[in-house]
Amino acid sequence: MAPDRATALFFELFTGLPRQGPGSTESTLRALGLVPDVGPRTRVLDIGCGTGAQTLVLAQGSRARIVAVDTHPPFVDALNREARRLGITDRLEARVADMRSLDFPDGSFDLIWCEGAIYNVGVEAGLRDWRRLLRRDGHVALTEACWRKPEPPAECAAFWRREYPAIRPTSALLEAVGACGYETVGHFPLPASAWWDDYYLPLQDNLNAFRARHLDEADAQELADQCQQEIDIWHAFSEFYGYEFLVLRAH
Repeated sequence: MAPDRATALFFELFTGLPRQGPGSTESTLRALGLVPDVGPRTRVLDIGCGTGAQTLVLAQGSRARIVAVDTHPPFVDALNREARRLGITDRLEARVADMRSLDFPDGSFDLIWCEGAIYNVGVEAGLRDWRRLLRRDGHVALTEACWRKPEPPAECAAFWRREYPAIRPTSALLEAVGACGYETVGHFPLPASAWWDDYYLPLQDNLNAFRARHLDEADAQELADQCQQEIDIWHAFSEFYGYEFLVLRAH
């Protein structure tokens, strides 16, 4: 599949979803509650914001000033439109930017937020590269896929080896963030509802409509098959893995 064609199909499939990955309002607010002294002077950077489901929760759950970044311009435009509708553009701005090359000055932010996106660069690389953006004793909140139980079934293990070989037990993730110079303030697993209600359920609806629109297109059907397998693996084996929400303080 040509890169442009693959990208277009991918974003067609994921357009219109309330979230671009597992998450929930309750989980975002719970993590926000672990960050001390969030107020009108707090500067937040939301990295890999997508259409901004969690960004809007942060904006409405605090008085912080937020900059949100994503590489996909339509997602950024959608978030800016919603900020205008809500009348919060004075403290929420979305920009097109790549998390691999963020050009903000050193010490620009008190809090970096990254739900379901740090895997694109790797946890260690992201934490080390973004550290310069934080002010003294700044915080990072992120979600990351982890093994919940040892010895997952072969089908589940093979899926994750192919899709994200960096997945590890929560204990190993906590050791890794400590080695990067961060203290864990708190952490908790996302509930199953955070995977299904606002992500896999609407994605399943999108998949069904996507297949119908591209009946005779092998590349589109292959993409749909891959997404369907991800949903099916979760239904069958979700007790073995999940997202862990971590709130960290930089030493």
